[in-house]
Amino acid sequence: MSFTTILHEIQDGVATITLNRPEVLNAVNTTMARELHELFAQISRDRSVRAALLTGAGRAFCGGADLVRPGGGVAMDDPNSIRDWLTYLNGLIVGIMEMQVCWVAAVNGPAAGMGVHLALACDLVVMAERAYFYEAFLARGLAVDVGGMYLLPRLAGLHRAKELAFFCEKVYGPKAVELGLANRAVPDSELMAFARGWASRLAQGPTRAMGLTKQGMNRGLSMSLWDVLSYEAQAQALATQTQDVREGIRAFLEKREPMFRGY
Repeated sequence: MSFTTILHEIQDGVATITLNRPEVLNAVNTTMARELHELFAQISRDRSVRAALLTGAGRAFCGGADLVRPGGGVAMDDPNSIRDWLTYLNGLIVGIMEMQVCWVAAVNGPAAGMGVHLALACDLVVMAERAYFYEAFLARGLAVDVGGMYLLPRLAGLHRAKELAFFCEKVYGPKAVELGLANRAVPDSELMAFARGWASRLAQGPTRAMGLTKQGMNRGLSMSLWDVLSYEAQAQALATQTQDVREGIRAFLEKREPMFRGY
Protein backbone atom coordinates (compact mmCIF):
# COMPACT_ATOMS: atom_id res chain seq x y z
CA MET A 1 0.00 0.00 0.00
CA SER A 2 1.46 3.34 -1.05
CA PHE A 3 0.84 6.67 0.69
CA THR A 4 1.55 10.29 -0.21
CA THR A 5 1.84 11.92 3.24
CA ILE A 6 3.44 9.21 5.36
CA LEU A 7 6.36 6.82 5.03
CA HIS A 8 6.32 3.36 6.55
CA GLU A 9 8.43 0.26 6.72
CA ILE A 10 8.42 -2.97 8.69
CA GLN A 11 11.70 -4.46 9.84
CA ASP A 12 12.35 -7.08 12.52
CA GLY A 13 8.80 -6.80 13.78
CA VAL A 14 8.86 -3.00 14.13
CA ALA A 15 6.63 -0.81 11.96
CA THR A 16 8.21 2.63 11.56
CA ILE A 17 5.77 5.37 10.57
CA THR A 18 7.10 8.77 9.53
CA LEU A 19 4.78 11.73 9.10
CA ASN A 20 5.95 13.17 5.79
CA ARG A 21 4.77 16.70 5.09
CA PRO A 22 7.98 18.46 6.16
CA GLU A 23 7.16 21.62 4.20
CA VAL A 24 4.32 22.30 6.71
CA LEU A 25 6.00 20.72 9.75
CA ASN A 26 4.08 17.48 9.16
CA ALA A 27 0.73 19.11 9.92
CA VAL A 28 -2.15 16.65 9.64
CA ASN A 29 -4.55 17.31 6.79
CA THR A 30 -7.45 15.13 5.71
CA THR A 31 -5.26 13.06 3.39
CA MET A 32 -2.73 12.28 6.12
CA ALA A 33 -5.50 11.43 8.57
CA ARG A 34 -7.08 9.03 6.07
CA GLU A 35 -3.74 7.41 5.30
CA LEU A 36 -2.96 7.00 9.00
CA HIS A 37 -6.36 5.40 9.59
CA GLU A 38 -5.67 2.98 6.74
CA LEU A 39 -2.18 2.18 8.00
CA PHE A 40 -3.38 1.66 11.58
CA ALA A 41 -5.92 -0.88 10.32
CA GLN A 42 -3.20 -2.60 8.31
CA ILE A 43 -0.85 -2.75 11.31
CA SER A 44 -3.59 -4.16 13.53
CA ARG A 45 -4.16 -7.01 11.07
CA ASP A 46 -0.48 -7.77 10.40
CA ARG A 47 0.74 -10.37 12.90
CA SER A 48 4.33 -9.73 11.85
CA VAL A 49 4.13 -6.25 13.43
CA ARG A 50 4.98 -6.49 17.12
CA ALA A 51 5.79 -2.84 17.88
CA ALA A 52 5.45 0.54 16.19
CA LEU A 53 7.60 3.67 16.08
CA LEU A 54 6.15 7.09 15.19
CA THR A 55 8.30 10.07 14.14
CA GLY A 56 8.34 13.01 11.75
CA ALA A 57 10.27 13.89 8.60
CA GLY A 58 12.50 16.94 8.51
CA ARG A 59 12.88 19.22 11.49
CA ALA A 60 9.48 18.66 13.14
CA PHE A 61 7.54 15.83 14.70
CA CYS A 62 4.08 17.21 13.94
CA GLY A 63 2.80 20.77 13.74
CA GLY A 64 -0.74 19.73 14.66
CA ALA A 65 -3.84 19.80 12.52
CA ASP A 66 -3.48 21.75 9.29
CA LEU A 67 -5.76 24.74 9.80
CA VAL A 68 -4.68 26.47 6.59
CA ARG A 69 -5.29 23.69 4.06
CA PRO A 70 -7.15 20.90 5.85
CA GLY A 71 -8.56 19.54 2.58
CA GLY A 72 -11.37 17.05 2.27
CA GLY A 73 -14.02 19.72 2.03
CA VAL A 74 -13.50 20.84 5.63
CA ALA A 75 -14.99 24.32 6.09
CA MET A 76 -13.28 26.21 8.91
CA ASP A 77 -16.28 28.57 9.20
CA ASP A 78 -18.82 25.74 9.62
CA PRO A 79 -19.16 24.36 13.18
CA ASN A 80 -20.68 21.10 11.93
CA SER A 81 -17.82 20.58 9.49
CA ILE A 82 -15.27 21.25 12.24
CA ARG A 83 -16.99 18.81 14.61
CA ASP A 84 -17.02 16.08 11.95
CA TRP A 85 -13.36 16.68 11.12
CA LEU A 86 -12.31 16.54 14.77
CA THR A 87 -14.26 13.32 15.23
CA TYR A 88 -12.23 11.85 12.38
CA LEU A 89 -8.94 13.10 13.86
CA ASN A 90 -9.93 11.80 17.29
CA GLY A 91 -10.01 8.32 15.81
CA LEU A 92 -6.23 8.48 15.39
CA ILE A 93 -5.71 8.96 19.13
CA VAL A 94 -8.13 6.15 19.90
CA GLY A 95 -6.46 3.96 17.26
CA ILE A 96 -3.04 4.25 18.89
CA MET A 97 -4.31 3.85 22.44
CA GLU A 98 -6.65 0.93 21.76
CA MET A 99 -4.33 -1.01 19.45
CA GLN A 100 -2.70 -4.04 21.07
CA VAL A 101 0.57 -3.16 19.35
CA CYS A 102 2.72 -0.97 21.63
CA TRP A 103 3.99 2.35 20.26
CA VAL A 104 7.12 4.45 20.79
CA ALA A 105 7.00 8.14 19.86
CA ALA A 106 10.37 9.52 18.71
CA VAL A 107 9.80 13.27 19.01
CA ASN A 108 12.52 14.65 16.77
CA GLY A 109 11.45 18.31 16.74
CA PRO A 110 8.53 20.62 17.49
CA ALA A 111 5.22 18.96 18.34
CA ALA A 112 2.34 21.40 18.48
CA GLY A 113 -1.35 21.03 19.22
CA MET A 114 -2.61 17.72 17.94
CA GLY A 115 1.02 16.71 17.36
CA VAL A 116 1.58 16.74 21.13
CA HIS A 117 -1.37 14.43 21.63
CA LEU A 118 -0.26 11.99 18.92
CA ALA A 119 2.98 11.59 20.87
CA LEU A 120 1.26 11.36 24.26
CA ALA A 121 -1.12 8.68 22.97
CA CYS A 122 1.90 6.44 22.37
CA ASP A 123 2.96 4.04 25.11
CA LEU A 124 6.52 5.34 25.42
CA VAL A 125 7.74 8.83 24.51
CA VAL A 126 11.37 9.64 23.71
CA MET A 127 12.26 13.26 22.91
CA ALA A 128 15.30 14.93 21.45
CA GLU A 129 16.59 17.41 24.02
CA ARG A 130 15.91 20.34 21.68
CA ALA A 131 12.47 19.08 20.65
CA TYR A 132 9.50 20.61 22.38
CA PHE A 133 5.79 20.25 23.08
CA TYR A 134 3.67 23.32 22.43
CA GLU A 135 0.01 23.43 23.39
CA ALA A 136 -0.75 26.12 20.84
CA PHE A 137 -4.54 26.09 20.95
CA LEU A 138 -5.31 29.08 23.14
CA ALA A 139 -2.63 31.13 21.38
CA ARG A 140 -4.90 30.78 18.33
CA GLY A 141 -8.12 31.39 20.26
CA LEU A 142 -9.01 27.68 20.12
CA ALA A 143 -10.02 25.23 22.83
CA VAL A 144 -7.75 22.24 23.39
CA ASP A 145 -8.89 19.28 21.29
CA VAL A 146 -7.95 15.87 19.79
CA GLY A 147 -7.47 14.20 23.15
CA GLY A 148 -5.61 16.94 24.98
CA MET A 149 -8.27 17.47 27.63
CA TYR A 150 -8.05 13.75 28.45
CA LEU A 151 -4.31 13.14 28.18
CA LEU A 152 -2.77 16.25 29.72
CA PRO A 153 -4.48 16.14 33.15
CA ARG A 154 -3.79 12.43 33.49
CA LEU A 155 -0.11 12.70 32.62
CA ALA A 156 0.86 16.08 34.08
CA GLY A 157 -1.83 16.58 36.72
CA LEU A 158 -4.80 18.95 36.53
CA HIS A 159 -3.17 22.21 37.56
CA ARG A 160 -0.05 21.67 35.47
CA ALA A 161 -2.22 20.72 32.48
CA LYS A 162 -4.12 23.99 32.81
CA GLU A 163 -0.84 25.90 33.00
CA LEU A 164 0.37 24.25 29.80
CA ALA A 165 -2.91 24.98 28.04
CA PHE A 166 -3.48 28.53 29.30
CA PHE A 167 0.02 29.95 28.87
CA CYS A 168 1.03 28.10 25.68
CA GLU A 169 4.68 27.82 26.70
CA LYS A 170 7.06 25.47 24.92
CA VAL A 171 8.13 22.46 26.96
CA TYR A 172 11.50 21.10 25.85
CA GLY A 173 12.57 17.48 26.18
CA PRO A 174 14.14 17.52 29.67
CA LYS A 175 11.23 19.52 31.13
CA ALA A 176 8.73 17.19 29.45
CA VAL A 177 10.37 14.27 31.28
CA GLU A 178 10.16 16.19 34.56
CA LEU A 179 6.44 16.82 34.00
CA GLY A 180 5.69 13.20 33.16
CA LEU A 181 4.95 13.90 29.50
CA ALA A 182 7.93 11.91 28.20
CA ASN A 183 10.00 8.94 29.36
CA ARG A 184 13.41 10.11 28.18
CA ALA A 185 15.13 13.12 26.66
CA VAL A 186 18.27 12.25 24.72
CA PRO A 187 20.76 14.22 22.60
CA ASP A 188 19.26 14.99 19.22
CA SER A 189 21.83 12.87 17.38
CA GLU A 190 20.97 9.83 19.51
CA LEU A 191 17.19 10.04 19.31
CA MET A 192 16.40 7.56 16.55
CA ALA A 193 18.91 4.96 17.70
CA PHE A 194 17.51 5.12 21.23
CA ALA A 195 13.88 5.02 20.10
CA ARG A 196 14.53 2.15 17.68
CA GLY A 197 16.26 0.29 20.49
CA TRP A 198 13.18 0.60 22.66
CA ALA A 199 10.87 -0.40 19.80
CA SER A 200 13.06 -3.44 19.16
CA ARG A 201 12.90 -4.41 22.83
CA LEU A 202 9.10 -4.19 22.69
CA ALA A 203 9.02 -6.31 19.52
CA GLN A 204 11.11 -9.01 21.19
CA GLY A 205 8.89 -9.15 24.25
CA PRO A 206 5.71 -11.11 25.05
CA THR A 207 3.66 -8.78 22.87
CA ARG A 208 0.29 -10.42 23.55
CA ALA A 209 0.72 -9.82 27.28
CA MET A 210 2.10 -6.34 26.60
CA GLY A 211 -0.95 -5.45 24.53
CA LEU A 212 -3.33 -6.68 27.21
CA THR A 213 -1.40 -4.72 29.84
CA LYS A 214 -1.39 -1.57 27.68
CA GLN A 215 -5.13 -1.71 27.10
CA GLY A 216 -5.85 -2.37 30.75
CA MET A 217 -3.72 0.53 31.95
CA ASN A 218 -5.21 2.93 29.41
CA ARG A 219 -8.78 1.93 30.24
CA GLY A 220 -8.01 1.77 33.95
CA LEU A 221 -7.63 5.55 34.01
CA SER A 222 -11.40 5.83 33.84
CA MET A 223 -12.46 2.52 35.44
CA SER A 224 -13.24 1.60 39.04
CA LEU A 225 -10.93 -0.61 41.07
CA TRP A 226 -13.30 -3.55 40.73
CA ASP A 227 -13.59 -3.09 36.97
CA VAL A 228 -9.80 -3.08 36.68
CA LEU A 229 -9.50 -6.21 38.82
CA SER A 230 -12.06 -7.94 36.62
CA TYR A 231 -10.19 -6.91 33.48
CA GLU A 232 -6.89 -8.17 34.95
CA ALA A 233 -8.40 -11.59 35.62
CA GLN A 234 -9.73 -11.82 32.07
CA ALA A 235 -6.46 -10.58 30.58
CA GLN A 236 -4.43 -13.07 32.60
CA ALA A 237 -6.70 -15.89 31.51
CA LEU A 238 -5.95 -14.96 27.89
CA ALA A 239 -2.22 -14.47 28.48
CA THR A 240 -1.80 -17.88 30.09
CA GLN A 241 -2.98 -19.54 26.88
CA THR A 242 -0.04 -18.22 24.88
CA GLN A 243 3.16 -20.02 23.95
CA ASP A 244 5.06 -17.07 25.42
CA VAL A 245 3.94 -18.02 28.93
CA ARG A 246 5.25 -21.54 28.45
CA GLU A 247 8.52 -20.13 27.09
CA GLY A 248 8.80 -17.70 29.99
CA ILE A 249 8.42 -20.49 32.55
CA ARG A 250 10.90 -22.75 30.72
CA ALA A 251 13.43 -19.91 30.51
CA PHE A 252 13.04 -19.23 34.24
CA LEU A 253 13.60 -22.87 35.14
CA GLU A 254 16.53 -23.17 32.73
CA LYS A 255 18.07 -19.90 33.98
CA ARG A 256 18.23 -18.26 30.52
CA GLU A 257 16.69 -15.32 28.71
CA PRO A 258 13.29 -16.11 27.16
CA MET A 259 12.74 -16.07 23.41
CA PHE A 260 9.23 -14.70 23.03
CA ARG A 261 7.28 -15.05 19.78
CA GLY A 262 4.26 -12.88 20.42
CA TYR A 263 1.69 -15.69 20.48
